[in-house]
Amino acid sequence: MTDNQDLQGEVAGLLLAAGGGRRLGGRPKALLPHRGRPLVEYAAGVLRAAGCGRLHVVLGARSDEVRARAELGDCVLVDNPDWAAGMGSSLRAGLASLAGTGARAALVSLVDQPGIGPAAVARVLAAYEDEKSLVSAAYDGVRGHPVLFGAARWAGIAETATGDRGARAYLRAHEAEIRLVECADVAEPYDIDTEADLSHLE
Repeated sequence: MTDNQDLQGEVAGLLLAAGGGRRLGGRPKALLPHRGRPLVEYAAGVLRAAGCGRLHVVLGARSDEVRARAELGDCVLVDNPDWAAGMGSSLRAGLASLAGTGARAALVSLVDQPGIGPAAVARVLAAYEDEKSLVSAAYDGVRGHPVLFGAARWAGIAETATGDRGARAYLRAHEAEIRLVECADVAEPYDIDTEADLSHLE
C-alpha cells in the first residue's frame, strides 16, 4: 500500500474513449454530455482527481470532434485508427503509447462508466506495489473497472487483447494473481450502452 501522492510518476491513467456508440445510434460515448461537458472530459477529471499524474486518452470515433470539444490539454491523446475492431485495439494502442514514458503501471478506466468516481479509482491506485501488480476494483466481490496493470504484464495483455474482450482473457488466465479491491460502497459500475442508460447522465 502506497500513498497516492507518491504514485503520480509511476502509475499512468489510461482512459479508453474510442468507441462509436453503435447502440446509441452512432453517438460516440466520449461526446455524450455529462454535467455540462463531454463525458471524456469528465472521465479524465476522475483519473486526475484520484491521483494519476500522467493521463493517456485513447480516441477513435470522431476523434477530431472530440479534440475540438473536450478540454483535454494536459492529457496525451492517442489515436486508434482501428477503434471499430473493439476495445482490445484501444487497450493495445494505449499500452503501446506508455512505452518509454517511465510509467511502471497503467490504471485503465472506461469512458462510459461515470458512476465510478475518484474514490474507487484512488483505492485501486493505492493497491499498486510494483511492475507485476495486477489489481481490479470489485463490486460485491465481482471484478470490474478500473483495473491496474503493472508494466511487466503489458506485453502479455497486448497479445490477448482482441475484439471487445479487452484484457478479459488475460485476467481469466491470471485470476489467482488479481488483487481485488472492494468498491461497491463508493461507486456504481453501470455502463452507458443504450438509450435507456442515458438516464444516468446529468
